[in-house]
Amino acid sequence: MKRLVVVESPTKARTIRRFLPEGEFRVEASMGHVRDLPASADQIPEHLKDKDWARLGVNVDDGFQPIYVVPPDKRKVVKELKAALKDVDELYIATDEDREGESIGWHLLQVLEPKVPVRRMVFHEITREAILDALEHTREMDNNLIDAQETRRVLDRLVGYSISPLLWKKIAPKLSAGRVQSVAVRLIVLREKERMLFVPATYWDIKASLRKDTKTFDAVMTHHQGVRLASGKDFDDETGKLKEGVIAGKDVLLMTGADSRALATRLAGAPWRVAQVEEKLSIRKPAPPFITSTLQQEASRKLKLSARDTMRVAQQLYEQGYITYMRTDSTQLSGEAIDASRRAITQRYGKEYLYPTVRLTGGKVRNAQEAHEAIRPAGSAMKTRDELGLKGVEGALYDLIWKRTVATQMADARLRMVTARIEAGTPDDLAIFRASGKTIEFPGFFRAYVEGSDDPEAALEDQDQPLPDLKEGDTPECRKVEAEGHETKPPARYTEASLIKKLEDEGIGRPSTYATIIDTIIGRGYVSRKNNQLIPTFTAFATNAVLEQQFDQLVNVGFTARMEEELDNIAAGSAKSLPYLKTFYQGKMGLEGLVEGGLDRIDARSVSTVTSPHWGEYVVRVGRYGPYAEREVSGERLTASLPADVAPADLTLEMLESIVAQGNEEDRVLGVDPTANEPILLRNGPYGVYLQLGDDEKNGKPKRISLPKHITPEEVDMEIALALLALPRELGKHPGTQQPVLAHIGRYGPYVQHGRVYASLTEEDDVLFVELDRALELILKKEGKSQALRVMGNHPESGEPIEILDGRYGPYVKHQKVNASLPKGTAPESLTMEQALELLASRAGSKKGSAKKAGGRKSAATKTAAPKTGAKKAPAKKAAAPQTATKKTAAKKTTPKKASDDAEAPKPVARRKKS
Repeated sequence: MKRLVVVESPTKARTIRRFLPEGEFRVEASMGHVRDLPASADQIPEHLKDKDWARLGVNVDDGFQPIYVVPPDKRKVVKELKAALKDVDELYIATDEDREGESIGWHLLQVLEPKVPVRRMVFHEITREAILDALEHTREMDNNLIDAQETRRVLDRLVGYSISPLLWKKIAPKLSAGRVQSVAVRLIVLREKERMLFVPATYWDIKASLRKDTKTFDAVMTHHQGVRLASGKDFDDETGKLKEGVIAGKDVLLMTGADSRALATRLAGAPWRVAQVEEKLSIRKPAPPFITSTLQQEASRKLKLSARDTMRVAQQLYEQGYITYMRTDSTQLSGEAIDASRRAITQRYGKEYLYPTVRLTGGKVRNAQEAHEAIRPAGSAMKTRDELGLKGVEGALYDLIWKRTVATQMADARLRMVTARIEAGTPDDLAIFRASGKTIEFPGFFRAYVEGSDDPEAALEDQDQPLPDLKEGDTPECRKVEAEGHETKPPARYTEASLIKKLEDEGIGRPSTYATIIDTIIGRGYVSRKNNQLIPTFTAFATNAVLEQQFDQLVNVGFTARMEEELDNIAAGSAKSLPYLKTFYQGKMGLEGLVEGGLDRIDARSVSTVTSPHWGEYVVRVGRYGPYAEREVSGERLTASLPADVAPADLTLEMLESIVAQGNEEDRVLGVDPTANEPILLRNGPYGVYLQLGDDEKNGKPKRISLPKHITPEEVDMEIALALLALPRELGKHPGTQQPVLAHIGRYGPYVQHGRVYASLTEEDDVLFVELDRALELILKKEGKSQALRVMGNHPESGEPIEILDGRYGPYVKHQKVNASLPKGTAPESLTMEQALELLASRAGSKKGSAKKAGGRKSAATKTAAPKTGAKKAPAKKAAAPQTATKKTAAKKTTPKKASDDAEAPKPVARRKKS
């Protein structure tokens, strides 16, 4: 008997092949979903294109039936799987054991229409034992999981394709809304609004450096004459004043800088005495093993990985058989994992580090959906990364998982906490200080793992911070007393880790979708990532205003969490999909009615306006070409585009005044070009100051060139202007090719060029004075980067070489015209041929769509870079309308992978120009 086993990815297939007899089993990959809702108009079947609902891909008039199609890039996969099915006696669906995996399996059955027996094979780790056991214990397809996933897919499509066109009309093109993405954006926007309203407050305290015997320690003043010193928690964030009900002088002591410095001077020469010493024993218990969300959080804190990179690397580890399934909400460990962990602890740390009994870690997060087992090293050997030979980011993430798993069965850590109350000064000028210390009496699980913190200033819990041996009545030596001023801090912006924690705590979305949600809100221009902070753009403010005004329940945290609960009920079989979809879309306050009323109710100017009490008479508006500042002066409306990277809460009145003043400066005429007999203008545009030759466009687009960063507008005279406008400058001939070497200014700044090689100038180089030798040095260095770092061998299908090269954004693997970036942290020398083929296959699958977009753009290398100088509308590009199609099949159906269809929006349809 011959059997066909179908999994999602080539890596997973290769790993499973090692455990199955070659003659009896054939293992193939579906490359994820083989069907989906139509992504564009040309995918909608002809017989459905005239239907009003066709653009949604869901028949809202007849039971919300999804219209599924096989995308063009999956037709070859389907054809190959059908061919493989002809030669086997049984079909095993071995996709992941969750809603997405069940959905992929169901779609495979609808497309392949097998005539042989079908078995559903499930496992949560890819080891020989797990795979052989899964073959023996197959089950039927779970229709409840399929229904839940299809309902989610339909909800996401209805939200994205219904609301996104409204955003295009009221704010700007290419925006999108999403069932979970919009809630995430709202959370980030609300936090930024808190920062915009924040008023800093200043307070002072006193810090002393004391010594007993030979040990120096610090103490901080807490009270003076029996009144507690004010601290940050006593101030109102929006006023900068003491909170209502907190009275200065009675409840707290609010010292000025002069007061605190004077007191510090008095205390420096006053007597010091230990008034009280308290000791207590503190017990620390290890955190539970990883689930999807906590792995993403810890990898962000400790490894600086984005949620997306964490999930990508975890997927690789799972598919290679190193860890258990990485999409899970359960903290439970199997008996096999517990036994392996306890053996590892005894062998590596000793019996004293073993928890006396088995520590149970069961439990699920709110709205848990896929309760397999916690993420842990696969198998029963509990091998370390060194024993497995794992390197780079894969090794680092595996090591994090290994330590967290082992720590759960280790003994508690015991810490001795010591607090000393120290008095200083005379009875009528008495100050109380506090000194704290910590000694680790027994490290316990600290030997393996300490959970990270989102607070970068927080001390690691596993560090000793002891005080000297203090006793009541001791008189420590005062070495220094200093007054310290403090300023209250605004609420911290979300990081990826803290946003994931917030979403999880509120029960919004699934942990397996968080990585894609964050990627989406960044990719759509709602959020930027800077220094690990998630900063909302002004476009996010405008979009959130529309959604709060017209679709408040969709961005309501509680409502979104209840939607997740409803999907859970459908997955459990205790609720049905159709009644919920009808209420959501066609009910009294359903989405369909809210969208229809939105065009009339939403005032585009109002929702696109952002104000702040700190901006005076200025407002920020979001236009079709980005955010701009506006102010009315003497009846005249002055506007100026804002820099793309400015954070709303960081924008100050002074910045706005400068931006608007510069943006409304008159063009400065430097003189007349003696050759062209045209005026040379110094102008200010949205992307900075630039030079322009000629004052109109009658004879074509005038020549423009940006000012280099090292030249200020005040420094520009006719000599500099003529030199810049004369660019590109020929430096000489390349000694090898005799082709000219040029110096010029482009989109990314000054550069030198030889043929098709472009090398950026450094800050030390001047485009007007760089010489041939220096240019050749830079070009040679750039050409060296274009040489292959490593030739891996020939592609098994084309026979063409597969190379690893170094690019602008890091190393990438190349085969013919397909380039795929190496995963972050993966060293070129560690990449295997199998991994390279998978990266190339994945990239090739998505290349068709990206190539279509890129086809309308000019290459940066062939486009003379000049700054954009105004809000001129570019010609509209044609884009396919959203579409849907295919016939309804069988009784149960579902949706595609990967878990974030939430982010989708239909493609804007280009409008015909009026003649």
